[in-house]
Amino acid sequence: MFVLVFAALISVAAFGWPLIVAPEAGLAQGVDAPWLFALLLPLVVAVVLAELSSGGIDAKAVAVLGVLSALGAALRPLGAGTGGVETVFFLLVLGGRVFGPGFGFVLGNTALFASALLTGGVGPWLPYQMLGAAWVALGAGLLPRWRGGAELALLAVYGAAAALVYGLLLNLSFWPFALGTGSALSFQPGAPLAENLSRLVVFSLATSLAWDVGRAVTTAVLVLATGPVLLRTLRRAARRAVFDRGPVSPGGSG
Repeated sequence: MFVLVFAALISVAAFGWPLIVAPEAGLAQGVDAPWLFALLLPLVVAVVLAELSSGGIDAKAVAVLGVLSALGAALRPLGAGTGGVETVFFLLVLGGRVFGPGFGFVLGNTALFASALLTGGVGPWLPYQMLGAAWVALGAGLLPRWRGGAELALLAVYGAAAALVYGLLLNLSFWPFALGTGSALSFQPGAPLAENLSRLVVFSLATSLAWDVGRAVTTAVLVLATGPVLLRTLRRAARRAVFDRGPVSPGGSG
C-alpha cells in the first residue's frame, strides 16, 4: 500500500507542478518528460513487486496483466483518439474494477506503453498518458462493490467522468507552456491556484471538448455493452489467481 500511495503522489506531482513552478524555469514538457519516464518504469515495477510480496497478486495474476495489456494495445489503434473515439479505457475500467487499484495502476501504465510501442506513439506525452490511464484504472478499483445493473451504471458513469478528467490532465501536462502569458486562456505564473485551474478548464473547453466528450461517450457505451460478459470472464480469471481487492460489502463478492 505504501508503494501505491507513493506512486499516486508522484503522479500528482508530475501533473501539478506547473501550477506552482513558473514556466520560465525551463522545465517544459519536452525536457521533464524523459525524467518522468525514467522514474515511472521503476515505479511500476516496484508496485508489482510490492503486490507480489504482500500476496495481493501471484504469478497467474501477472499473466492476466500481460494478457490485458496486450489486449489494450491491440484495441487502442481501432480508435486511436480519432474524433474522440477511444477503445481502450473501458478495458482499464473493467480490469481495475475486478482486480483492484494496485493491479489497475500497473495495467493503465503497461497498456498505454504497449500501445505506444505498437503504434509508434512514443513521445514526451507518453508518460503523462500512462499516468492518466493508471489513475483511470486505479479509481475503478476503489469504487463501491455494487453488483448487477447498479454496478454497470456506476462503471459507465465513472468511465465517462474519468475520461473527461483524463483529458483535463493531459492538457495540464502541456498547457502552461503552450500559449505564453498574453491570452485569456494562458497560464498565469504567480496567480492563485483557483484562477489557473479555471483557466485550464476554459482552455480545455475551447480546444479539446469534442475529443474529451467523444472519449467519455465511447467509454460509457463500451462499458455497458461489454461489461456483463467481461466482468464475468475477468472474475472467473480472478478466482483462479490471488488478488487482494480490499473489503467487500455484504451481499456480494467484488
